[in-house]
Amino acid sequence: MLYRRIPKNGDKLSILGFGCMRLSVKDGRIDREEAKRQIRYAIDHGVNYIDTAWTYHLGENEPFLGSILSGGYREKIKLATKLPSWIIKSREDMDSILNAQLERLRTGYIDYYLVHSLIGTLWDRLKSLGVTDFLDRAKADGRIVNAGFSFHGSIEDFKRIVDAYPWTFCQIQYNFLDRKNQAGAEGLKYAASKGLGVIVMEPLRGGKLTRLVPPEVQEIWNEAPVKRTPAEWGLRWVWNHPEVTVVLSGMNEESQVEENLKTAEEAYPNTLAGVELQLVDRVEQKYRKLMNTGCTGCRYCLPCSSGVDIPGCFEIYDNVYLSGDEDEGKLMYAAKPGGIIRGGVLGYASQCVQCGQCLEKCPQHLDIPAILKTITQKFEGPDIETWKDAAREKFRKDQRLEAI
Repeated sequence: MLYRRIPKNGDKLSILGFGCMRLSVKDGRIDREEAKRQIRYAIDHGVNYIDTAWTYHLGENEPFLGSILSGGYREKIKLATKLPSWIIKSREDMDSILNAQLERLRTGYIDYYLVHSLIGTLWDRLKSLGVTDFLDRAKADGRIVNAGFSFHGSIEDFKRIVDAYPWTFCQIQYNFLDRKNQAGAEGLKYAASKGLGVIVMEPLRGGKLTRLVPPEVQEIWNEAPVKRTPAEWGLRWVWNHPEVTVVLSGMNEESQVEENLKTAEEAYPNTLAGVELQLVDRVEQKYRKLMNTGCTGCRYCLPCSSGVDIPGCFEIYDNVYLSGDEDEGKLMYAAKPGGIIRGGVLGYASQCVQCGQCLEKCPQHLDIPAILKTITQKFEGPDIETWKDAAREKFRKDQRLEAI
C-alpha cells in the first residue's frame, strides 16, 4: 500500500480509502458478514481511511461500522463521517447529530469530519446557523480532529468555501469524465494550493466505468502498451495527480478489494506516460458519445415519495446505450422497476409526479423528472407485460436472485 500525507497535519493516509456507501446488500439490508470481511481484509492489507455518512444505507451504515471496528480495528484507521447539511435547521441540530454519530460509531472522536454535500447556497445557510462555531467547538472539545467538507457545486462556490474556513481537507468528485464538472481539475489544484488534503469520491463514476464496458471503449483500452482493467485505468488516472491524497472506492466484492489493493501498491503520481494519457482522453470522448443520464448511482435522490426507483431506472437506461442491447434493457426494466425482483414493489419511471424533491437532493444537478419522462417513453410501451412475463420466467429459474 502506498501512502500520501495530509499537508496540514502530516497524517499518512493510504491512497486507497474504503468508501462505505455501496456495501454488499442482502434482502435490502447490509450483508453484515460479507461487508465486515471485506472491510477488515482491506484494513489488514493497509487501508487506513474508512468513509461513511449519516444517511448511507438509510442510516444503517454508521451503526454497522461501529459494530465491526472492535478488536483493535478502530485504532488502525482514520474514520471519516459527515454532518448531513441538508437536514440541519439549527445550531443545536449540529451537536445533536454529531453526538449521535459518536454513539452509533462507538467512538469518542471522529478523525475526519465533513460538512456533507455542499453547494454555495447550502454553505451560506449553514454558515448563518453557526457551522463554523460548531466545528471550532467540536475540535476544541475533541469530538472531531479534522474538519473538512464534501462538495457537489460550481467551481466558483468551491473556491469561496475553501477560503471561508481553515479546513484540513476536502472531498470532491473526480474522474476522467469529470475534469470540468463540479470542482473538477481546477478545484483540485486550488484546494491543494491552499494546503488542503484532497479526498476523491466517484473515481469510477459509481462503477459505470467498469461494470459494463462498451466494445468501442474496450477496443481503445486494448491498444494500451501496458494492459490494465478499466478499474485500474480509472484509479491510476486519478492517482496520477500528485494533488490527490486518498481515492475512495465503494468496494462490495472480494475481487474488487483484491484488484484495488494491488493497484494501490504501484500507483505513484506522474507515472502514466503521455501515450497512456492520450488513451484515457480517447476513452473519455467515446463515453461522452455513448452515455445519457450522468447519474453516478449515489442514491441521494431516494427515497422517492412516489416510489420511483430513480437510480435503477437510470442505470438500465444508460446500460442500453453502453451495451447496445435494447432487449436486455427492457427485460431488466420489467424485472427491477417492474417489481419482479423487488418483491412486487413497483419503481416505474412513470410513477413520477414531477414534485421536484429529487432536484434538490441530486449532487449531479440532473433534471431527473425530464429523464424519467424519457425513460417512460422508451421502456413502458404496450409490450411491457410481455417483458414482465419473460422476466418472471428468467428469474424463477435463477437461483442467484439475491446477487442482482
